[in-house]
Amino acid sequence: MCNLYSVHTTQAMIRRAFDIARDNAGNMPPLPGVFPDQMAPVVRVHDGERELLQMRAERIGDEQLQRVPSARTIARLMSTGRDMLSKTETVTIAAIESGVPALASARDTIADFQTLIRSGREADLTSWNARARQSLVTSFANGIAKDEAAVRAAITLPWSNGQTEGQITKLKLVKRQMYGRGHLDLLQARLIGAE
Repeated sequence: MCNLYSVHTTQAMIRRAFDIARDNAGNMPPLPGVFPDQMAPVVRVHDGERELLQMRAERIGDEQLQRVPSARTIARLMSTGRDMLSKTETVTIAAIESGVPALASARDTIADFQTLIRSGREADLTSWNARARQSLVTSFANGIAKDEAAVRAAITLPWSNGQTEGQITKLKLVKRQMYGRGHLDLLQARLIGAE
């Protein structure tokens, strides 16, 4: 039997992400493979509260089987503008947002950060960081706080090191393609051209 899922998220992260009121899962180890006939963590609404517990998957028929989007697909849909989504994708996003409101809040927080950067509103960075630390993007907000001076400089100053980063990436790509034989004379011949 093939496993479709693995659980590497800690129990505390699941409780925080889904705003769990009751945790009846016991001690939950990481599960490298979740199989239909084994116990796995489940979040359900019971007596009006979200509850975390471990359950065994039920067998379902083909008529009940629906394709659940991958995490990468959900991230793409959440970061794409509403006017660029198809009707099916819009319905999928609506279902995700109603099921996990914290995810919609995190999307709005990231969109606010993008607007803050593009509009150059450096003064709003502190208030944004305080809001972001209360959402699912806490680790991102902590990274911004650790290097706040650089972020403020990126917002206000007209300079960028994007061109330099692009050249470095190109150099590393060429060096990797040469399987470690990338000494200075050979790199010069490949990047600058033979003279």
